[in-house]
Amino acid sequence: MPPVFTRYQKFVIAVLAFLQFTIILDFMIIGPLGALLLRDMHITTRQFGLVVSAYAFSAGASGLLAAGFADKFDRKKLLLFFYGGFLLGTLLCGVADSYGFLLGARIVTGVFGGVIGSISMAIIADLFPLQVRGRVMGTVQTAFAASQVMGIPLGVFLSNRWGWHAPFLMIFVVSSAVGVVIATRLRPIVEHLKIPAARHPGHLGNPRNPIVHLIATVSQGRYLRTFAATMLLATGGFMLMPFGSTFTVNNLGISLQKLPWIYMITGAVTFVAGPLLGKLSDTIGKYQVFCIGSVSGALLVGLYCHLGVTPLAMVVAINAGLFVAITCRMISASALISAVPDMQDRGAFMSVNASLQQFSGGVASSLAGLIVVQAPDGKLLHYDLLGYVVMGAMTLVIALMYPIHRAVMRKAAMAAVKPEVVAAAG
Repeated sequence: MPPVFTRYQKFVIAVLAFLQFTIILDFMIIGPLGALLLRDMHITTRQFGLVVSAYAFSAGASGLLAAGFADKFDRKKLLLFFYGGFLLGTLLCGVADSYGFLLGARIVTGVFGGVIGSISMAIIADLFPLQVRGRVMGTVQTAFAASQVMGIPLGVFLSNRWGWHAPFLMIFVVSSAVGVVIATRLRPIVEHLKIPAARHPGHLGNPRNPIVHLIATVSQGRYLRTFAATMLLATGGFMLMPFGSTFTVNNLGISLQKLPWIYMITGAVTFVAGPLLGKLSDTIGKYQVFCIGSVSGALLVGLYCHLGVTPLAMVVAINAGLFVAITCRMISASALISAVPDMQDRGAFMSVNASLQQFSGGVASSLAGLIVVQAPDGKLLHYDLLGYVVMGAMTLVIALMYPIHRAVMRKAAMAAVKPEVVAAAG
């Protein structure tokens, strides 16, 4: 970790990274458990799909509902409240004994877990200046890779040995320990409460009213541009995910037994690359790194979606390169977007932004299902067309992110000239 970070800042980064690991693992572990759930609960694939999507849509809805209140409290207390709800939902998943119980438990988990990411983003923006935020995002977002390398294999091992309830109980125990650390060692985060509530032009009413605050936030032009870019950013990334393993097995000719190696190696490479990409975005520019990741990612998507039967080594190499490119985009985009909202709007902005990501991911998955068709022999048809759609989305976001980049640069320049607006400049 660079010497620019204090010991306490390093602690905050580590806690947020581990917290994200537990949230992402809880969200992703349901996929590998599908075969066991279908067998043990005697449910259909449609019912299982509803269990998966229930989390995403409940998370998106709760983010919008929480947005108006997100800047009204100490961010530490808000984080503990929603993390406590996430723990409850995970525990309920671990003891669920029926389909209805499990579906309800996933909704509870999504309602609380879906807001935690936006609170973490607001905390990062509050505690770390823009100049080093790429490094912070790079470290925190390695949680996704860590869940692939360590969490999912361990969860599958536990489920095979003690049943599908075991991974959720494991996540509950680990997450409880993280919650205790946050409660005892994380300091209150209240600087945003010291800034008078902004009265945005054209909006009447008390700016501290949650509904007024939410409406004023989502109707600002500079925020709307960012929300549009976020939606397309999520759409491009989520389109390939639902059919990735099916395409790898049925079209690329990789056996199910070898499939875990692809995810583990890809996760390990991404785990190492994440902090390096974050540092690079702070060094040469966040928008520049985003463009590099988008262009290289689009080229790799085009190559990947046109593959036929392919040797394992080449599949691993292309997957690793593609995930590094996607990580490059997400880290640099997250760091850049974190500088858009003013401090007194951050909680609401991040909550809405996270909700749109969840909804866009659900829409993208559904759209991918309309494009891709499975042939009688199991192979996926029109995957090349899906690749073209993803490439187009990745390229278009480059244009959408440019005015955001320019606005952030102007904001940073103003803060440098007028130190009194540094806090509000992000």
